Amino acid sequence: MKPTKLSILLFLLCATLQTFAQDDTYQVDPELITDRPDATESPSTVPVGLLQIETGAFYTSFEKDNIKQEVLGYNTTLLRYGVLDNLELRLGWNFEEGRTSIGGTRLDDVQSGFSPLLAGMKVNITQEDGLLPTIGLIGHVFLPLSASSDYRPETTGVDFRLSFDHTLSETSSIAYNIGAEWGNDSSEAAYIYTLAYGYGITDKFGVYAEVYGDFPEDSKANHFWDAGLTYLVQNNLQLDATVGTSITEGQDLLLSVGASYRIPK
Repeated sequence: MKPTKLSILLFLLCATLQTFAQDDTYQVDPELITDRPDATESPSTVPVGLLQIETGAFYTSFEKDNIKQEVLGYNTTLLRYGVLDNLELRLGWNFEEGRTSIGGTRLDDVQSGFSPLLAGMKVNITQEDGLLPTIGLIGHVFLPLSASSDYRPETTGVDFRLSFDHTLSETSSIAYNIGAEWGNDSSEAAYIYTLAYGYGITDKFGVYAEVYGDFPEDSKANHFWDAGLTYLVQNNLQLDATVGTSITEGQDLLLSVGASYRIPK
């Protein structure tokens, strides 16, 4: 699929979301809990029978030895559907474009296409009770045959993580994930972690700061940070923006914007 066609699809999606958002006859659970924009996944699941769409775009860059690598993500859509009170199904697919520049001159060779389809589920294990946090378990597989040739691995990737969330006050909370992933045609496990702090400035505006990374078995660790802003347009529609970079070598800049929308019954 060409980026121009993808842009048209994204425009139509945004127009559809806006139409739903302006229709006051639709009612939905007032609490919208999303798995974007941060790397920390929430332990909470989507309510039964509801579909939640979380989508956005991102840009990353890294330069070393006069060689600059840039990645544009035109579409980072995650679909979440509530099956039971504590179970949701998940599908995700990214369309990305990779560019390389040497000495300020951009090469003509551009990688582009869809990444492997993400398919998985989330189970909410417990709700918060005093010192006991809300706990969830999330697992995914990444299917190679669904990817474009530029991003198609030879083997199926998998990941899992435990997700935790603590309420600190009426306006703040802390969340963290621990888990592992196997991918990129390697049998090497990478142990992953995230830690995020969120604060509600008003009923509509929220901010967060986060550190996250991984510890590959046979490679050096990778550590990152990001911070962002969320705006609740209405009970079932949230916008977000993020900026970040790496603590260790590997990423000079991360920029991201997106939207999360829960389709009412």
